Amino acid sequence: MSFPWAEQYTPKNAFMRYMDERLPLPRLVYNAVGAGYPVPRNLNYFWNFGVLAGAALAIQIVTGIVLAMHYAANAGVAFDSVEHIMRDVNGGWFLRYAHANGASMFFIVVYLHIFRGLYYGSYKAPREMVWLLGLVIFLLMMATAFMGYVLPWGQMSFWGAQVITGLFSAIPLVGDVIHTWLLGGFAPDNAALNRFFSLHYLLPFVIAAVIILHIWALHIPGSSNPTGVDVKGPQDTVPFHPYYTAKDGFGLGVFLLLFAGLLFFAPNYLGHADNYIPANPLSTPAHIVPEWYFWPFYAILRAFTVDIFFIPAKLLGVIAMFGSILLLFFLPWLDKSPVRSGNYRPKFKMFFWILVVDVLVLGYCGGAPAEEPYVMISQFAAAYYFAHFLIILPLLSSFERTLPLPNSITEAVLAKHGGVDPSADTQTATAE
Repeated sequence: MSFPWAEQYTPKNAFMRYMDERLPLPRLVYNAVGAGYPVPRNLNYFWNFGVLAGAALAIQIVTGIVLAMHYAANAGVAFDSVEHIMRDVNGGWFLRYAHANGASMFFIVVYLHIFRGLYYGSYKAPREMVWLLGLVIFLLMMATAFMGYVLPWGQMSFWGAQVITGLFSAIPLVGDVIHTWLLGGFAPDNAALNRFFSLHYLLPFVIAAVIILHIWALHIPGSSNPTGVDVKGPQDTVPFHPYYTAKDGFGLGVFLLLFAGLLFFAPNYLGHADNYIPANPLSTPAHIVPEWYFWPFYAILRAFTVDIFFIPAKLLGVIAMFGSILLLFFLPWLDKSPVRSGNYRPKFKMFFWILVVDVLVLGYCGGAPAEEPYVMISQFAAAYYFAHFLIILPLLSSFERTLPLPNSITEAVLAKHGGVDPSADTQTATAE
């Protein structure tokens, strides 16, 4: 999006002018995260999570590269190589725990980012492409995390690979072929471990490339905001730097403190004890579960226990599990309400919080044993999940009475602060 009131980049240093003429990276950075990129003046801390996700990815890439220097992708020694990293490599325990817990922090940030988008209607026009690219990043994250979970070659790694890849065998006619092709054999072994390690190393760089597209797509319409009202002029915006770089810096500090607390005081809290037992194909764990960030989808998978119309329950579960994610790709067209923000949609806000509770219930059931009452609760929660997007949202779009929208972002800010512009003093002080 072109902002005619945005400050234009004019290098003062001779070397920077030389660089800008031949390789305009300074201008690119300035227009992407500097004063050349105006953003709505009313963004709250829920808009910090994009930057935090980028920081989490950087942590994963740096720690992953170093860990890969010491890891051996061979079924005979993979578990021992991880123990070698933990015990013998200088700082190896720190790198391994930072990488494992960094994945959890990455997913926490991304889930909050997604739910913020759901509440504030960030998926609506003209930002559909931003939403769709974000979902592609989410799918790539899930694939990367699953492959990374296999690499320690503990009990949960081996049996998780066996169960998750075995889901593809439910596909009629070609399922067994796909299953064998994914593993490079009939069961998880050297071939599977090698290809999972290769892809786990590669995919974070693919994620980084899609993030660049994600940010590019965001800069065309500009950032959304809590009111959902479009920017009307320069009075509705402030430069990204220094206002939001300072705000993001504070959020990053809080994120790193929480990350450090988890890393130093509870590094195994989000893991599974069985993964400290070497993989044994002859000993099946009593309770096979994926990592916690897959639990809601795992609960949907296990919610189907009965064949329906001659369709096997296993196939129905696989379709529902993948469908629960693919459904989000159609959200911009399922929710046709002209009002973006949930702040001005009372009924939508109520159903949104019901959805949040529903996903938390699915997550709890996904981590619980596959027995009653968890299976029955998963069935009701999975049914509501699909009903929310396929039934409730389209109906709300047609019948909901929304609250009056402010005429501009500035009007909403002034109303919130009693008619006083909260940024006026700051802008005056900056100018002085």
